[in-house]
Amino acid sequence: MKNSYTLLVAALFLLYVSPVICQDNDQELVQSAIEDYVEALYEVDPSKIEQSVDTSLRKIGYWYDSESNKYKDNLPMTYQQLYDLAGLWNKNGDKAAEDSPKEIVIYEVNDKTATGKLTAEWGIDLFHLAKVNGSWKIMNIIWQSSPQ
Repeated sequence: MKNSYTLLVAALFLLYVSPVICQDNDQELVQSAIEDYVEALYEVDPSKIEQSVDTSLRKIGYWYDSESNKYKDNLPMTYQQLYDLAGLWNKNGDKAAEDSPKEIVIYEVNDKTATGKLTAEWGIDLFHLAKVNGSWKIMNIIWQSSPQ
């Protein structure tokens, strides 16, 4: 009887602790996906886009044009355009440096979805991620230049 009670307590403990452990691991994996995204651009490494971004990516943004003092609205980007950009954007090392901002905030991680924010050299990106075949992938990004 004592062994049955011990097994029951152990099973209940594992049921309680397992989701917490998985959630902490998922939090790290979501963080890693967003890090791969920014590092792909900073380090001119498109392979990190392959690791972290789903090919169905939907990305739109708002770039501030200092000459006209207006935002250029709803600038769309596909997965392929992002992949290509990662291979070119900082190619000459003049867009980002070692001290460029790379502040990541994870707002929420669920079992299949997550949200986060990146402050980077170009501005602010907001992310929706999904767990696809066991891996966290960036599905949607909305971004804007640094606030004016």
